[in-house]
Amino acid sequence: MLTPKLRATPAEAARLLDPEFTEIGASGTLWTREAVLAALPTFEDADDPAAEVLEMTGTLLAPGWVQLRFVTVRGERRARRTSLWRLAEDGEHWRMYFHQGTPAADD
Repeated sequence: MLTPKLRATPAEAARLLDPEFTEIGASGTLWTREAVLAALPTFEDADDPAAEVLEMTGTLLAPGWVQLRFVTVRGERRARRTSLWRLAEDGEHWRMYFHQGTPAADD
């Protein structure tokens, strides 16, 4: 979800988002799955560089549930992020269930 190429392809992004997906963006906006998919192509130019991802850690919370925590850096913007991933009913594909981004000061 962090690469401009994927964000420019809503059908591909839809494959990664759980049907019940929600997000609290770094701006404080609450997003639904449908709103994110509709807005993805407008978020940035596909030629923009992808965000740099730092400090990624994952924790198994329960069978079929994983939490990822990481930092993204894009130009001067830095954000701390967390996402919850749920294993799909097919038992093979992980989908993002929830995501939150919070602006972060430079460390």
